[in-house]
Amino acid sequence: MPFVTLNNGVKMPQEGFGVFQVTDLEQCKQAVKDALNLGYRLLDTASSYQNEEAVGAAIKESGVPRQELFLTTKAYMQEMGYEKTKEAFDRSCKKLGTDYLDLYLIHMPLADYYGAWRAMTELYQAGRIRAIGVCNFLPDRLVDLCFNTDIVPAVNQLELHPFYQRADELALLKEYGVQPEAWAPFAEGMNGMFTNPVLSAIAEAHGKTTAQVILRWNVQRGVVIIPKSVHKERMQQNLAIWDFALTDAEMQQIASLDLGRPQMLDTRNVKEVRRVYDYLNNPVVTSL
Repeated sequence: MPFVTLNNGVKMPQEGFGVFQVTDLEQCKQAVKDALNLGYRLLDTASSYQNEEAVGAAIKESGVPRQELFLTTKAYMQEMGYEKTKEAFDRSCKKLGTDYLDLYLIHMPLADYYGAWRAMTELYQAGRIRAIGVCNFLPDRLVDLCFNTDIVPAVNQLELHPFYQRADELALLKEYGVQPEAWAPFAEGMNGMFTNPVLSAIAEAHGKTTAQVILRWNVQRGVVIIPKSVHKERMQQNLAIWDFALTDAEMQQIASLDLGRPQMLDTRNVKEVRRVYDYLNNPVVTSL
């Protein structure tokens, strides 16, 4: 598995396993165990996913040494603020069964994320977090944070897929030394992504699936990917992207698919902001 090197020298696997919307905790635990058995070592969760305990249980039952893992979680809006974020960090660590995190992220550019960043900076300097970063930060918010803090985010986790490619933002992240990471790299199959003629033709030419082409396209752009699946066969397929490469012409063909706008989350849209806040009061989860 290739690694990327973050701006503080920490190495991060370029492909990992995400558990967003895996709300059945027994299913989540089994999926994470399957992923670990297949060789995934980067795990990505969040307090708002309501499944950190299942991820922690899977890690414990898997027998994989903690030091071999790159474990990520995130603090949500109700956990923003200096004291709240410190409490949220401890709460997440307890659920995950660990005393440190490899990466801790601010989930949204909302609420008191400056207070949260101060807390995260202290936890990082104390050695309890190996790297700190953000999610869903648009260029203006990211640059503002970089200008007003001592530690530049190591990662910005974003919506990145063939229909929302964000080439200018990737260039800005490179300028500031921030690693891009793609959440929901398949955009949940929106707009017929898995049957798109351009992607399907490229997949056929390589003897690969459309999903594998989508993942390969993002990693060739230097992006970390965290595909999600609860099906072991698909998890295995998602890992099988390191034995082929897309040509420059194929990369250009995929570039033509860019719609230039969010397909899943727009933090500048008032309706979207209301929706993510509503999620605080209506999480869907089943017990472990």
